[in-house]
Amino acid sequence: MGRNDNSSGKKFSGRQGGGPKKKSMARGNAPVKKDSAPKSAPKAAVKTAAKTGPKPEGIRLNKYISNSGACSRRDADIYIGAGNVTVNDKIVTEMGYRVKPNEEVKFDGRRVTPEMPEYILLNKPKGFFTTGSLEKGSRTVMDLISSATKSKVVPVGKLDRQATGLLLFTNDGTLEKQLGKPKNGIRQIYHVELSKPISFEELKRIEEGVTLEDGKVKVQEVSYIDNRPKNELGIETNSIKPHVIQRLFKSLGYEVEKLDRVTFGGLTKKDLPRGNYRFLTKQEIINIKML
Repeated sequence: MGRNDNSSGKKFSGRQGGGPKKKSMARGNAPVKKDSAPKSAPKAAVKTAAKTGPKPEGIRLNKYISNSGACSRRDADIYIGAGNVTVNDKIVTEMGYRVKPNEEVKFDGRRVTPEMPEYILLNKPKGFFTTGSLEKGSRTVMDLISSATKSKVVPVGKLDRQATGLLLFTNDGTLEKQLGKPKNGIRQIYHVELSKPISFEELKRIEEGVTLEDGKVKVQEVSYIDNRPKNELGIETNSIKPHVIQRLFKSLGYEVEKLDRVTFGGLTKKDLPRGNYRFLTKQEIINIKML
């Protein structure tokens, strides 16, 4: 029998066994299935009405702590359960506790806020108030750093409107409180310009200590500035008393015409032009917290 045997009308394959060739069911040869019934139109999605009701007040305690940068939310749960977190000085171990806007949270005894702590250093120009003023059209230092952050930062300490130099801002309540009443003060160096020259004897008197109405002012060093008139001085003090430099010289019969803070707690004006600001480095933050 040949490869093709037309007598039976069937074709045989050339493979061993030579059985009848089965009909191919390849894509082109597959039979077309007919739908027995037309497809029904898709059902319209049914929207359930959103449940209405008052939203829970406050922010969950673990999220509050996590947002502060103290630790992750998962770790916060561990600390909360261990009793390391207080709200208004009371230990809270409830995981679902929500912090109200007027409540104070402390983590390991340290006050925290629900936002990452930020530290901004400004080289203040003159003509800006440190705090608000009732004068129409007056400008404050907050205008100078308005684009730096959306966090609610505040200045640490003050500088008079006509004074210039370094001013620190932060939303770290613990650091603000710490620097507001430091045990040993804060190292500050000022460039002072007086209304008239001052004698060397008067400088020695200042170093020995001048007593004002609120106590004795301790000055670590005071000296003339090289190659400048004798009414320009550099003075270093740790005192944080208000207007201490102006009051000190006024008690000796001098008016301060210019006052520029060039050093504050180890921070300097290096590479920071007047009117500009920058964020503190990690090392600077560590250093300032150790004051």
